[in-house]
Amino acid sequence: MSKQPIGIFDSGVGGTSIWKELNLLLPLENTIYLADSKNAPYGEKTKEEIVSLSKKNIDFLISKNCKLIVVACNTATTNAIKVLRETYNIPIIGIEPAIKPAALQTKTNVIGILATKGTLSSELFHRATDLFANKIKVVEQVGEGLVQLIESGKLNSEEIKALLKIYLKPMIEANIDYLVLGCTHYPYLIPQLLELLPEHIKIIDSGKAVALQTKAVLEQHLLLNTSHNKPELMFYSNRETYVLSSLLEETYQIDYLDF
Repeated sequence: MSKQPIGIFDSGVGGTSIWKELNLLLPLENTIYLADSKNAPYGEKTKEEIVSLSKKNIDFLISKNCKLIVVACNTATTNAIKVLRETYNIPIIGIEPAIKPAALQTKTNVIGILATKGTLSSELFHRATDLFANKIKVVEQVGEGLVQLIESGKLNSEEIKALLKIYLKPMIEANIDYLVLGCTHYPYLIPQLLELLPEHIKIIDSGKAVALQTKAVLEQHLLLNTSHNKPELMFYSNRETYVLSSLLEETYQIDYLDF
């Protein structure tokens, strides 16, 4: 069973930022990545729609014999993780905005969160904010349009830069010293963010923490792959694959999935 793949899904290509951290920490593991780009962004859908899409993605990954599922999507985690864990008898790892480390480390007592509407309006997000950031100011910003532009291959476009300037302005004016990225697409915006943010503002995302948690759960369930064979790294997308291919940086086979 340890040779079975880890299944990873996202509303599109953004979850590859999580996949890269997983592959870096667990280089022996076989992985299957599913990009549900046809339905991106999840952040503008209802909770019921997000749960339904997440179940469909997990059903596909289980059909591929996955031993563990990583929900590499903040919106899917914050809206659906409870239902998914109640539905499936398989370890499921979620991803949430890294509010806790930002809240613990802030010196100005003001942090910024850039996320989708679906994440910021979720019950799980509000619980985490109340638990970890109830004594500091949290400046929330919906990154409307960013996921669509990234999914369209416009990562380095002037359109994205213009939106980021608008979204960052109130955070900078509020004197944040940490910016939390609450969407797995957003780590790909870090080069632009570093250009636009004052040097003292630090950027936090959840990728490394998710990889560490995945490793811990694999160890707990005795599921770590100890084989030293070259791992199989498989990718599926239900939309054109060129954007996914460009973000992976290396040449991998990407299969089109009609669902």
